[in-house]
Amino acid sequence: TEMMRALGYPRLISMENFHTPNFLLVSEVLLWLVRRYEPQTDIPPDVETEQDRVFFIKAVAQFMATKAHIKLNTKKLYQADGYAVKELLKVTSVLYGAMNTKGVERADMSEEDSSKFKFDLGSKIADLKAARQLASEITSKGASLYDLLGKEVELREARTESIARPLEINEAEKVMKIAIDCVLEQVQKTKDMLNNVALDEANLEAKIEKRKLELERSQKRLQTLQSVRPAFMDEYEKIEEQLQKQYSSYLEKFRNLTYMEQLLDDHRRTEQEMFEEAANMLRLMQNRLKEEERHLFKSGNNDDSDVEIREEEGSDSEVEDRQIMKQRTTMETLLQG
Repeated sequence: TEMMRALGYPRLISMENFHTPNFLLVSEVLLWLVRRYEPQTDIPPDVETEQDRVFFIKAVAQFMATKAHIKLNTKKLYQADGYAVKELLKVTSVLYGAMNTKGVERADMSEEDSSKFKFDLGSKIADLKAARQLASEITSKGASLYDLLGKEVELREARTESIARPLEINEAEKVMKIAIDCVLEQVQKTKDMLNNVALDEANLEAKIEKRKLELERSQKRLQTLQSVRPAFMDEYEKIEEQLQKQYSSYLEKFRNLTYMEQLLDDHRRTEQEMFEEAANMLRLMQNRLKEEERHLFKSGNNDDSDVEIREEEGSDSEVEDRQIMKQRTTMETLLQG
């Protein structure tokens, strides 16, 4: 998608377009890439029928193989799904790399394509500067090449003389001996390295055997330790039995303690209830005595005509007063208690 956008493809492309086969989009992209590579190509864009599609894919693959030396998989292109994107990427990467390295000339596009694709020159200022620098380098290189070609006549004679000069066998033999000595030295070094590798291999094998023997001895020792009964095992079993008994007695005592605490709570609750009942009874008796006193005071304030009757019945009233005083003293003692 980024490469097609950089190349100037007018339509936005995403990978979601290729989740399902989309042959129309693939054909459109292929035709645009082919025309981008070679504007004068004549590939029919008809893809309505199956035969037209097959012919179109074959024509595009043949064109890219002959012109750009790019081999495309026609089956994947015909599928027009995610696998076709990989094939399209082959052509797109070539054009994108060419645009980045050498710069694609916009004037080579046809009038129809140039009317469709308009580029912003403001974003290509760096490319213009690079093009100017390359143009200046080309002129300087061309001038130096022209000067060198002018000296070709003199250099040709020197070259022919050097080629025609006979080869000295002694110097060639010396050079060959030096090369042979270097090769033999390298061969000796490789042999020494191989011998060292063999010695290292032998040492590693000896270490491996030693480790294996140590492992076997350790396993045998472990088996013997597992089979032998420890000396403290009898004492451990006795202590474990005692601990079990102590635990059972502890559970029994704990249950008894909780039961006694529950009984104590119940007893305290009953005592509290009895105390509250006694207090209520005392309160009721106090109220009753107060009512009787009020009644006696009211009876004492009667008319003077009842004085004689009171004198006659004086003994009875004194008896009643004494009883009331006794009841009052008993109530006060109870309240104090």
